[in-house]
Amino acid sequence: MSTILLNDILHLSQQDIEKTKVKFNQQGKESSTDPMDEYLKDPDIVDTQWLFWREKQRYFSVGQNAMCLLKLSYDTWLLTTIKIVTKELNVLRGVNYEGEELAEHKSFFGRVIVKYRKTYQTQGVNLQTVIDNFEVIQILPTPFEGDEFPGYDNIRLSFSQLETLIRRNKRDWISALANQKGVYLITDKSNGKQYVGSATAQYGMLLSRWESYINTGHGGNTELVDIIKQVGMEYVRANFQYTLLENFNQRVDDEFVKTRERFWKLALCTRRFGYNSN
Repeated sequence: MSTILLNDILHLSQQDIEKTKVKFNQQGKESSTDPMDEYLKDPDIVDTQWLFWREKQRYFSVGQNAMCLLKLSYDTWLLTTIKIVTKELNVLRGVNYEGEELAEHKSFFGRVIVKYRKTYQTQGVNLQTVIDNFEVIQILPTPFEGDEFPGYDNIRLSFSQLETLIRRNKRDWISALANQKGVYLITDKSNGKQYVGSATAQYGMLLSRWESYINTGHGGNTELVDIIKQVGMEYVRANFQYTLLENFNQRVDDEFVKTRERFWKLALCTRRFGYNSN
């Protein structure tokens, strides 16, 4: 099977290639913010703020095209937008440009995944130097919405990931969580402390229970309410991780689920070393 290159589907002219610059967006070693999390919340955060952000050097000039690639894995990237730069704002350490999306390519944005092994540190590069190395490996039927539901045995989500799939009503996840009871683990990654909780019919199953954590940070749990009072919601957003320990269908008795919750509290010593007080 012959290789399909990015320009086989974009059909950019030589003139367009020469005036296009690529910006590779990925999480930096010293950054706590993952652009993928931001993209899943709102694509424009990456397509504007990350694409047009300037630290010291200028990435673009007015009249150039700015192509945004977002890292998916070691050597795969998602094409999120191509914009023509219409204005420079002379901003240092901030969004330095304004631009307009190229409408003729819009149907590909968020859907085309290319393979490219990036071996250099520079974020920006002229398209003409790499265009022949951008191999199209997949065109998604709909814009990228994050990982598909991985099965109940593989649920491990940051606060940001959980918030995104709930806020964007990601259908496979919502369907999977809406009708299940379960025992779950909340881990504070800053200190290793853990909290074991359960979701039963009394509290609206897993989806409703986890929605309450996104809305309040504490879900009504006294121990976690104290954390919010002491260090605030941003601490929870930055540090809390949610893992499903066991899941049960809606026919399983609530008391059995609570029995399993007590087992995990004992097994993980969360009353003595974690955030459980009962």
